[in-house]
Amino acid sequence: MTQKEIPGLGPRLYRVLFVCTGNICRSPTAEAVFRHMAEQAGVSASIGIDSAGTHDYHVGDPPDARSVAAAKTRGFDMSALRARKVRRDDFNVFDLILAMDSDHHAHLMALRPNDAKAEVRLFLDYHPEKRVRDVPDPYYGGPEGFAHVLDLIEAASASLLAEIKRGL
Repeated sequence: MTQKEIPGLGPRLYRVLFVCTGNICRSPTAEAVFRHMAEQAGVSASIGIDSAGTHDYHVGDPPDARSVAAAKTRGFDMSALRARKVRRDDFNVFDLILAMDSDHHAHLMALRPNDAKAEVRLFLDYHPEKRVRDVPDPYYGGPEGFAHVLDLIEAASASLLAEIKRGL
């Protein structure tokens, strides 16, 4: 696979991968929100966007129904997304890999090959207020947790998009 070939994404100039545990709540939400924002800003043709999980619990499954419902109330479509696990080649396909929390970040850093091109960071490093470092896992909570995750992801996505646009 060449750097310009990302399965399902096609050729892109800059590539971002969002990562959580099972790729059914936080990271697909970030993928959907960021993709929507990139489309609205007219730069989606210049940015490859994907998500993955650190574990293979849900490979091939759609996002959690509660994530889908919360996203839909804000106009974000997650219906086509399916979970996958992070692959070693992701570290050379993507330019930026964003972990949803500190545990994901540690897992990714342990998996990251020495010659990787991708920068690995915490997603909330892009949040304008930077009060928290981890996007909380809403899986075991109620609807308010999914709404809170969306609040954090929308704010961080807007800042991330602004930074990427400056570099395009």
